[in-house]
Amino acid sequence: MKEKYLENPNFPVFLNSPDMPKEIIVIGAGVAGMTATTALSELGHSVTLIEKETSPGGHVKNWDRLFPTLRPAEEVIRFTEKGLQGKANIMYKASITGISSHNKEFTVLLGANDSVRGRAIVLATGYDLFDARKKEEYGYGIYDNVITSAELESLFRVKHKVVTPDGKEPRRIGIVHCVGSRDEKVGNLYCSKVCCVTGVKQAIEIKQALPDAEIYGFYMDLRMFDRYFEELYFEAQQKYGINFIRGRISECAENEDHSILVKTEDTLTGRPLKMTVDLLVLLVGFTPSAETIRLSAMLGLKTGTDGFLAPMDEHTMDNHSSVPGVFLTGAVKGPTSIVSSISDARATALQVDNYLKSLD
Repeated sequence: MKEKYLENPNFPVFLNSPDMPKEIIVIGAGVAGMTATTALSELGHSVTLIEKETSPGGHVKNWDRLFPTLRPAEEVIRFTEKGLQGKANIMYKASITGISSHNKEFTVLLGANDSVRGRAIVLATGYDLFDARKKEEYGYGIYDNVITSAELESLFRVKHKVVTPDGKEPRRIGIVHCVGSRDEKVGNLYCSKVCCVTGVKQAIEIKQALPDAEIYGFYMDLRMFDRYFEELYFEAQQKYGINFIRGRISECAENEDHSILVKTEDTLTGRPLKMTVDLLVLLVGFTPSAETIRLSAMLGLKTGTDGFLAPMDEHTMDNHSSVPGVFLTGAVKGPTSIVSSISDARATALQVDNYLKSLD
């Protein structure tokens, strides 16, 4: 088959033969991508799922337990992965080098000699975590005992205990909310939605592992927006004795013993506060993933003011992108929870199905 590039303001276009397979391409094998793939397959479509990593699961496979019930994250992975069995062509460790379109059909290039073709694309490339080094006042990457919430989760998942990087058991732990979110200085004005409840969940997990430890959560506002989140917050205070202090940390410094001196203001009392903690955990928020940004440039997709991909209409066509035949699901549109990602992926599958029927 001969292929030829044509000029296009959005992306290169191939002239393809008319016998192109009628298939759907899902990019990203996190919970949203896996769920969308399963739902589309069950609707009778042929689906190829493309993943750049060596295994599915996205960020969820890096987490130990999930809010608000503290169920093991691996249960959700097993559930979504089980739905894929025998229902889709899955390509792992796949690097997308180009995307082209002609006559409402797409070609996704994978290296020099491989490609996948379909009548619709579903972008499920998720999010990246905020780089905590951009908030120098917290000392991440500078002080040994300042870690991120993702690194704490790795301690739960891999070591099944909470220790400082040098292997010591911390007696006092601080958890900082909204790191990289609701922050004009770093250009992220949006709320990452799940950081607050993650901080509450992790505080409980620390207390379960270290019953005698003192745990302090430093927050601007606690946004417990979903079902059972508020109950988890009350449980953290009443059952586990977690201390929550309303105030943004202004400065951190390292003591000689590598503990961290924290300076903040308790805005509820109007008093300045200094505290030394053995471990400081930064609840890092969501940012648009580098892969989403790269692929959206190939496709000419529109983004919102927050940098995440913009749907065709926020209220009525939330799963449609600005390019016909390209659909959005999960965290490519902004911060979201696992529950919402799974529900959104199922909705996306129905929208793709309706779109393809409209082409027949």
